[in-house]
Amino acid sequence: MSILLPPEDVGARYATGGCVHVPARMGITKWFSGDIYTVKLQAEVTNGAISMVDASVPVGGGPVPHSHVDEDETFFMLSGELEFLDGDKTFMAGPGDVVFVPRKTRHRFKNIGVHPARLLFLYTPGATANIFVEGGDEPEPGKMVQPWGPERIDGRILGLFDKYGTLAQPDDAQ
Repeated sequence: MSILLPPEDVGARYATGGCVHVPARMGITKWFSGDIYTVKLQAEVTNGAISMVDASVPVGGGPVPHSHVDEDETFFMLSGELEFLDGDKTFMAGPGDVVFVPRKTRHRFKNIGVHPARLLFLYTPGATANIFVEGGDEPEPGKMVQPWGPERIDGRILGLFDKYGTLAQPDDAQ
């Protein structure tokens, strides 16, 4: 099995048998659409099989409704609560809950609570997490992440959505 090496700053370590180990404080952290995403595994290090993101979602945070053309997405809630959209219906998920979203399903999560939420999400196969790496902002230590306004969804971001098969499907109930 050949493994493509990630950029040096990711800090992944490789065992002789082919395992990939990403230490707790390593990964690529970006601010994206008002959330904080740390990409722990990129598709490049898993031969495209999977990517993993550790997400912190502040109150009011979360992406617009969207779907993924070629990838399934699985969420594992670590703390807090999030409202999930499944097509046109919503439900709440909290610590320990798992949410599986098949490709082409319109979905989103939103923090409608009073505390930040934290979750892991997995893309299978794994290319979509690179949207955050390529399109996110560098975090600013000592500052709070700021939500993005509609002006941030420009041609560059829309090009990344197209590149990674993500279809924004906003509605009026944001």
